[in-house]
Amino acid sequence: MADANLAQDTRANIEAQIIELRNEMGRLSKSLQARASDVAEDAEDAFETVKSRAAGAAKTVRRQAHVVSEAIGENPGTAAAVLSSAGVMGLLVGFAAGYILASGTRR
Repeated sequence: MADANLAQDTRANIEAQIIELRNEMGRLSKSLQARASDVAEDAEDAFETVKSRAAGAAKTVRRQAHVVSEAIGENPGTAAAVLSSAGVMGLLVGFAAGYILASGTRR
């Protein structure tokens, strides 16, 4: 008889723990759903922010490219001289960097 009472008490204890675990799982599930919803909203807000900034940057680049193309169209000789000078300067910087790197490996 004592064994039967002990078995019933153990069974009741286990059933109570199972009910408690189910309740806890329900609370955790609701908490995770709320957090997932918050993260989704934050991600959407971040995406919209990046999208609007990218659109603004693209508009600015288009505007600046238009201004530059107009300036080149109005002054083709000056544009050619500036671009040629920049090319020559880049070439000279490249040669200097190559010389410095090559002389550093000989030491």
